[in-house]
Amino acid sequence: MIGGDYTLELCNVFHSGQVEPGSFFQRLTGGVKTGVILKDVSFTTHSGEVTAILGSKGSGKRALLDVIARRVPSKGHVLLEGVPLEEEQFNINCALVRHSTRLLPGLSVQQTLALSLTKISGYLKSSKVKQVMADMALSQVANKCVTNLTKSEYRRLVIGVQLIRDPIILLLDEPTWDLDPLNTYLVISILSNAAKKYGTAIILTMEKPRSDVFPFLDRVVYLCLGDVVYAGPTRNLLDYFGSIGFPCPQLENPLMYYLCLSTVDRRSRERFIESNHQIAALVEKFKIEGQAIMQGNLHENNRIVNPNKVQMNYGKPGGFKTVWMLYLRTLATIFNLNKHGFKQMFMRLLCLPIYFFILWIFYNEAKDYQRAFITKSGLIFNAMVGTYFVSIMNTICLYGPYRTRYYEESQEGHYSGASLLLSWNIVSLPFSCITSFASAAIIYPILADISESLDYIHFSLVLWSSYIYAEQQAIAIMVFVKNGLNAAIVNLYITCIYVMLASGVLRSYKGFEDWLHYLTYITHTRYASIFLHRTVFKQPTFNILPYSDHENCTGITSLIQTSSSLNTNSNANCRYASGKAFLTERFTSKTFTGDINLAGDFNLNFNLGVSFAFSVGIMIFNKFLYLMPLPSYITDKFRE
Repeated sequence: MIGGDYTLELCNVFHSGQVEPGSFFQRLTGGVKTGVILKDVSFTTHSGEVTAILGSKGSGKRALLDVIARRVPSKGHVLLEGVPLEEEQFNINCALVRHSTRLLPGLSVQQTLALSLTKISGYLKSSKVKQVMADMALSQVANKCVTNLTKSEYRRLVIGVQLIRDPIILLLDEPTWDLDPLNTYLVISILSNAAKKYGTAIILTMEKPRSDVFPFLDRVVYLCLGDVVYAGPTRNLLDYFGSIGFPCPQLENPLMYYLCLSTVDRRSRERFIESNHQIAALVEKFKIEGQAIMQGNLHENNRIVNPNKVQMNYGKPGGFKTVWMLYLRTLATIFNLNKHGFKQMFMRLLCLPIYFFILWIFYNEAKDYQRAFITKSGLIFNAMVGTYFVSIMNTICLYGPYRTRYYEESQEGHYSGASLLLSWNIVSLPFSCITSFASAAIIYPILADISESLDYIHFSLVLWSSYIYAEQQAIAIMVFVKNGLNAAIVNLYITCIYVMLASGVLRSYKGFEDWLHYLTYITHTRYASIFLHRTVFKQPTFNILPYSDHENCTGITSLIQTSSSLNTNSNANCRYASGKAFLTERFTSKTFTGDINLAGDFNLNFNLGVSFAFSVGIMIFNKFLYLMPLPSYITDKFRE
């Protein structure tokens, strides 16, 4: 256990990585341009101090945070109390706040803090939440939805989520970016107070520091293209640069003045060369004359740390508690009385029934004539395909924020993708079950006798399996595809392929070559479609349906007859003698000559079981998929 007073030390750190953005193919094949990003970086910071890493864009600030957080490989030493800091120890005892952190929409400020992943719970956590809200100046917006917060409030909440864990080292990537001067001052002053109060070593990056934050920064590190121009106490900054011939002019912001001094001037070739030489000289000068400053500590009377400080909240909760907290998070976003909560409830419960009600409007007047074979088959097809599509669109819209938050928190070692999917499925399955059964109840009276309750239950179960399958398919695609529109297009395209292939409605199986017919066996649609059609067309009402009020089909003598083989005009338009004839034409291969009642492909229990086997199988597949290590360029884009 780390005590209340500790030291973080970086010694001769080098880091190489991608220096120019590459195409997808280049990143996939490792053909991107790489180079040295950090060069011999060394500095020291202590508990209770705020250290600012200053530099222009591309200077290596973010890479330095990644090195300290042990997110990327590096050479040199990162020592905490003289012991190498490993990634697991950092994830347990420390925290990193990315500039683009995304919290779950729909939760209030208090809910976001209360549902953060920590070891403590109950009264201790409730007290800690109130304390952090007071420290971060968020008490007045405790019940405000995170999507309605100002930029400053949102940044402070993101920081507060990490302070709940009581980290000994807190890394912040541009916490004041795009904030006005007043809020910049507020955030930095709050961080300074938190560092002294909690005994936390806070290291933050800034690109354009203001003069009014100077008193709150205990140490500064100036970077230029990976080289250290200065690293040491802020109180020695002016004396050091003055001693090497660069005094700060009066009325100038010293932080910004020396940042400009440490920045390459790219306005012309001559200035570029001149500034490069000047910075190289500053780097060499600091290596020779700055060692005493870099190693020097602040006077003890200037360091306000709590000697009795002991971190009690750090560490990650156990697996069961993690899943439980993720489950509560998801429920809280659904049952909140705000716009996001209403949207979730609408999409999870009402979207599919509304679609089925529209189907009911179009198909309600269908009567039991010969055209009922095509009409009711079309209704079954539209119900099944609509369930696929509605499930995909709901998942694309609702799952995105949880996926993005997972990629952020999994980087901190809080939980795996399997835990995320388990909690998601526990919440999603009851909702999808309710909406599937309610939707089936709308159109089932058109298709069959509603008094056959068991058939209705089976019909609803297959629609539910279709909903689950499409949802899990969308979740699998969203592992790799960040943009919601692109993910929807990919999912709909894949769905259209196996629907056209295996539904038996758009094209009969008899028109397929053998290899194409065998291909239908590996699709969920085949079993769902056969089951739904078999459930409906097995009814006696489909035996010898008349063509219309004035023409009957009593002269049909075989399962399927062409008009040329019929004897009377009354039978000229009749095609199907029974539902069995329709099923034989649509769902058997061109070589099939047997009886569908004896064919295993038409066994209701078999098709129902295989439909759910596909759904359960893809759920298990996703859990393994989310446990696979993905390339960093895929996971990083979800945190941008």
